[in-house]
Amino acid sequence: MNKQNPKTKSFTFKQFAIQGGDSGMPVSTDGVLLGAWTDVTKTHRLLDIGTGTGLLALMCAQRSPDCQIEAIDIDPHAIEAASFNFAQSPWSKRITLHQGDVLSYSFSACFDTIICNPPYFNNGEQAQLSQRATARHSDQLAHSALLSRCYELLTEQGTANFVLPITEGNQFIHLALKNNWYLSRVCHVQPTESKTVNRLLISLVKTPCQSKQQPLIIRKNNQYSNEFVALTRDFYLKM
Repeated sequence: MNKQNPKTKSFTFKQFAIQGGDSGMPVSTDGVLLGAWTDVTKTHRLLDIGTGTGLLALMCAQRSPDCQIEAIDIDPHAIEAASFNFAQSPWSKRITLHQGDVLSYSFSACFDTIICNPPYFNNGEQAQLSQRATARHSDQLAHSALLSRCYELLTEQGTANFVLPITEGNQFIHLALKNNWYLSRVCHVQPTESKTVNRLLISLVKTPCQSKQQPLIIRKNNQYSNEFVALTRDFYLKM
């Protein structure tokens, strides 16, 4: 294996599989949580920003049988992986893949739901592998620009959904509230009962609302919690 360009680990779910190829970002608990937690019940058109291997688009396709999904990524390795994964899935006819920069790409219409596992490191050492650096660092997709573009692309009653580490997530929410967004839901994710919250699942809307706060502990008593199992059982093979 070429150590400078290792293949991204593949992953099999109950109804679809992810082949990582050279995309740079493997399947993560963060992504699975976001894909399972995002409300897609009233979604007709959904946009997956920075689709990577296509995980979020495929999860949403599984959960919402009538939804038309568009996915976009700037990285050609991600496009190659996502294209393969979409084609192998049962929902290939409902998913359209675009290669390009979401900040400038021209979409045909607005979306009811936007979902994004965004770059999150605002500083610190860049990942050495360029694809992974693009996926993890916000140099090429600043959070302020992402929020502004999502606002343009979202319908008036739509939701934009994100997952971020706790520090970056709180900064992201603060930035959103300063720029005409409202916080609809936020889920505070703890790895275990003894560890502090380390991730936020965030749902933003364009109209005033009552914000709903929700805790989620992934593991209790050395096993997956009932709440985590209930959220992810439609996807993980051993749930």
